[in-house]
Amino acid sequence: MRKAVLIWFIWLSATPALAQTSQPIAHKHMIAAAHPLAAEAGLAMLREGGSAVDAAIAAQAVLALVEPQSSGFGGGTVALTYASGTGQILAWDGRETAPAAAGPDLFLSRDGKPMGFYEAGLGGRAVGVPGTMRMLQQMHHAQGRLAWEHLFQPAIRLAEAGFPVSARLAASIAQDGDRLRRQPEARAYFFRPDGSPLPQGTILKNQAFADTARAIAQWGADVLYRGQIAADIVSTVRNDANAGLLTADDLATYTAKARPPVCGPYRGLTVCGMGPPSSGGITVLEILGLLEHADLAGHDLDSLDSVHLLLESERLAYADRNLYIADQDFIPVPIRGLLDPGYLTARAQLIDPDHANPAPRAGNPRFAQPNLAPSLPQPEHGTSHLAVVDDQGNGLTMTTTVQDAFGARLLTHGFLLNNELTDFSFAPQSNGRLVANRVEGGKRPRSSMAPTIVLGPDGKPRLLIGSQGGGRIIGFVAQALVRIIDGGMDPQDALNAARVQTTGGAAELEAGTNVAALADALRARGHVVNVLPVDSGMQAIAITPAGLIGGADPRREGVALGD
Repeated sequence: MRKAVLIWFIWLSATPALAQTSQPIAHKHMIAAAHPLAAEAGLAMLREGGSAVDAAIAAQAVLALVEPQSSGFGGGTVALTYASGTGQILAWDGRETAPAAAGPDLFLSRDGKPMGFYEAGLGGRAVGVPGTMRMLQQMHHAQGRLAWEHLFQPAIRLAEAGFPVSARLAASIAQDGDRLRRQPEARAYFFRPDGSPLPQGTILKNQAFADTARAIAQWGADVLYRGQIAADIVSTVRNDANAGLLTADDLATYTAKARPPVCGPYRGLTVCGMGPPSSGGITVLEILGLLEHADLAGHDLDSLDSVHLLLESERLAYADRNLYIADQDFIPVPIRGLLDPGYLTARAQLIDPDHANPAPRAGNPRFAQPNLAPSLPQPEHGTSHLAVVDDQGNGLTMTTTVQDAFGARLLTHGFLLNNELTDFSFAPQSNGRLVANRVEGGKRPRSSMAPTIVLGPDGKPRLLIGSQGGGRIIGFVAQALVRIIDGGMDPQDALNAARVQTTGGAAELEAGTNVAALADALRARGHVVNVLPVDSGMQAIAITPAGLIGGADPRREGVALGD
């Protein structure tokens, strides 16, 4: 076992040695997705000569049907793509936007205090302009090989013939039953006539979804942004009891964006992620930049010292995230300052190896806007992730979401609308200082989504990875990268391993795992500790000289499939 770890680490560091692994290896192409039916749809496109983007579009269309609590036509998506012909990495921004009429008081009660999460997030108030399909079509124009219309056929067939409700979907419906039942369309779809939630194994059909998917296939994403479907989205939002501000103009003027990724070094590799409005890429890179000051290779990554170091690095990075990161089209984000090696060295010196700092303050990087107030993270649950490598070596890693589980709980034309605006800070200012992530018309709310590509010294991808998990995504991805790069694990073993994370406050240890036994020792070092179940949803593909090695988080129902 020790030999296998060393060989894997040496390969990641650039030597073309074979990775030792017990995981299945594909030689042509691979997709890892959060539901088997979605992975099968993507694999079918790869087998027909489709690109990584083609496979992702087919998989996303199926996820919208079979995993509606996590993503869909009414949500938002971010992705990184690697083009093998040019070596270019692009960060695709299909994040939702606030309606033009939205202002800083959107989530303030009449007394001027922030609303409760579900007071704000259920119904139309928190619905942002969905960006997923605009982004996917823009990606297809750039990197698709198969016909757009063809990519939606698996989802259309499943919607019309019906698909079995999975254990996870059944559990999600039951858990969210009180909220879903408030909306007549959602109640009719997710519950039986007697009011009981659909049980596992129920064959669920959705003709309205099939009709929408067929319209998108025939006419393109524009059917969601202009015309009857768009008009019904607006009507659903504005006529809800908790009405939102979305207009036809908001939909018609939405644009997805191709942005440069944010990249930084780690152990001789280059790690690239999603920049603002996502905080994922910058914060993951900060955590790795802090950890690079410690020698972790060959050490027990689940030891007390290693876990303490990881948690302290995450707290420092989250403190910066909460103060500085927001939509860079509205506020200057000091990306270069936050990732500057000198700045990270100074921050790393704040870590006490024996004592926790439960509430570290943000640093003062170059290029930072002064006099900002930090915002607290909002709950995030409804997210999914997939990764693809095609037969030409193109890669894609994509995180997709409707924000909370089942989003706004508003169902129209067979799909759910997001409640993504709850990712904004509910309070626009604190102590007279503005919050960077405050609500503004046309602005994209800050995200934690962290699709990541790791490049070798030759500039070619070695790993594609990402996760669901709301604000915890950042910690999930950072820890998995450390396990793979420093610990020598293959992707599946890294995804199987125990989770440790913090979003800046309490340390969270995964219940029922070996790390849960560290709780008392961490408390003795000053950590506030919660031991709890973890619902991560990671997918990963490693690209090795021996082939493609996939991994899917066992805490969910995802799979990695390839040829």
